[in-house]
Amino acid sequence: MRFAGAALLWLAGAGAAQAHAGEQGFVLLLPTDIYIAAGGAVVALTVLLLALLPGRAATAPFRPLTLWHRARSPRWPGLLMAALLLWLLWQGWSGARDPLGNPLSLAVWVVLWMGLVALQGLTGDLWSRLDPFRALAALSPRCAPLRYPRAWGHWPAAMGFLAFAGFLLADPAPADPARLALILGGYSLATLIALALFGRRWLVRGEALGVVMRAYGRLGLFGRRGDRRALGLWGWQLATAPRPPLALAVLMLLLLGSGSFDGVNETFWWLTLIGTNPLEFPGRSAVVAVNLAGLIAANAALLGIFAATLALGARLARDATPLLDLLRLNAPALLPIALGYHIAHYLPSLLLDGQYVLAGLSEALHLGHHHVTAGFLSHPGPVRAIWLTQAGAVVAGHVTALMLAHGTALRAGQSVRRAALGQAPLAGFMLAYTVFGLWLLAAPRGV
Repeated sequence: MRFAGAALLWLAGAGAAQAHAGEQGFVLLLPTDIYIAAGGAVVALTVLLLALLPGRAATAPFRPLTLWHRARSPRWPGLLMAALLLWLLWQGWSGARDPLGNPLSLAVWVVLWMGLVALQGLTGDLWSRLDPFRALAALSPRCAPLRYPRAWGHWPAAMGFLAFAGFLLADPAPADPARLALILGGYSLATLIALALFGRRWLVRGEALGVVMRAYGRLGLFGRRGDRRALGLWGWQLATAPRPPLALAVLMLLLLGSGSFDGVNETFWWLTLIGTNPLEFPGRSAVVAVNLAGLIAANAALLGIFAATLALGARLARDATPLLDLLRLNAPALLPIALGYHIAHYLPSLLLDGQYVLAGLSEALHLGHHHVTAGFLSHPGPVRAIWLTQAGAVVAGHVTALMLAHGTALRAGQSVRRAALGQAPLAGFMLAYTVFGLWLLAAPRGV
């Protein structure tokens, strides 16, 4: 029976792999060159319109509609999540070894990372109601024994996210339940210790997941405007927010750089570059060091290019604003791009692996067997629809980013002409990044 179960699991995994291979084969048959050119044209047209429109017309889309009074968030969802976290850690240690059958792996990678991050960025801040650490902090004394060092800023959160990205992209088995339980349990324990030492300020500045979630939450349709809820175009909260601290701005760049490398390291181009045969991939353990180096290099390159475009734009517009201030001002405009890439990259996996979540819930609630199917990835029609949705997310992210960056320049006191001139290098960078992102979706993969 144990051998039969293992065989069934192997067949299920093989079926999923074949489905993804079939999906990529259909993508290669699509007229992706035309789609890439069309996406680039949309971004280029956005740049032209922003340069021609009056300042009020360019910023008007980000004016929100005020809704109802904001109610105080209850504590019980976060406390329920804290109990769920303990149960998931126990399941990671003692449950099934198959990542697609263990609730910890499914909860972390499918529900949280693939699904909830995207939902947070699309709708608004949901995480603050679900955050188990915030709920536990509300039960603790307000007076902490140590003062959080001001010089630390958001750097612990930025470094924490970079470590998470390294685990996701370079660890030999990030989905292994026992391994994941060890990492998540250690992170939770470290967070609780830091919370006991520094109080709630650690959750605001040092706790990586919460800081990332709040950053994406500022992109959503729904947000706060004083003591009321408000609804506006994606990014409207960023359009009126004060400039972030430097470390938080760097974290926003890390979200984009790490997300981009998450797609690059699966392509034939990257595998060929590091001397690996894409058709005979030796396994993740053989590329740990090179993937870590690639992750760091990708983020360093993005930071350097982004800073160079801002410096060149300031020179063209004769803007004397220091470079670090320009980086802080413009980094939030990259969040829509990062979210667009996140949605595009994980959409096929969410549609497939999300079925295992539904199957697990159906079994736990005794609702009957939920059949998992990958058949939709083996037909050209659904694959085309998925790819166009992915491409639309990438293009929409870049268009929103351009509008935010242009509005930032206008709010800084620049005229429409000077704003367009100063944003020209950044706009060129975003246009090139659009083409790169769409190419990445269409590129053949070997992993």
